[in-house]
Amino acid sequence: MSYTVAATYTVNPGDEDTVREALEAMTPLTRAEPACKLYVAHRSSEDDSVFFLYEQYEDEDGFQAHFTSEHFERYIKGIVWPRLANRVRVIGTPLVP
Repeated sequence: MSYTVAATYTVNPGDEDTVREALEAMTPLTRAEPACKLYVAHRSSEDDSVFFLYEQYEDEDGFQAHFTSEHFERYIKGIVWPRLANRVRVIGTPLVP
């Protein structure tokens, strides 16, 4: 069963472009991971400071591999997270596989 992560980031004022660039860099790297089924980063059309990610992995081990990857360390932990005013994450599994 797939492992799904939905995350919403609210970025500190002035850091929106830096976060956008980091998420754009993350996308092809994450999609190339063996366990990644889907990775899509979005920017709110109503509020430029809000970004949200929808991610699906084969299983929790696949997500853990992503979470400990060099690109996650570099872009998310190193660039994105320090620029956030708020982060909400929901982990789930599909109701209907």
